[in-house]
Amino acid sequence: MTLDKLPVGSSGVITAVGGDGALRCRLLDMGLIPRTRVTLQKTAPMGDPIEIRVRGYELTLRVEEAKKIEVEGEPK
Repeated sequence: MTLDKLPVGSSGVITAVGGDGALRCRLLDMGLIPRTRVTLQKTAPMGDPIEIRVRGYELTLRVEEAKKIEVEGEPK
């Protein structure tokens, strides 16, 4: 599944990072690399953006960016 489909409060492990050129490089530079655990902390009232916890810090992403990140979900 993609990161935007992860339920709030659930964790997952990144399996792949998609996107083209600069977007993919930016996501990787932010620490969103395969085999990294992420937790979906919360979503904005209208659903965009979302806040995730990765490598000990909070990161806010647009849903369009989150759709490019494949995760393997884990039970809460």
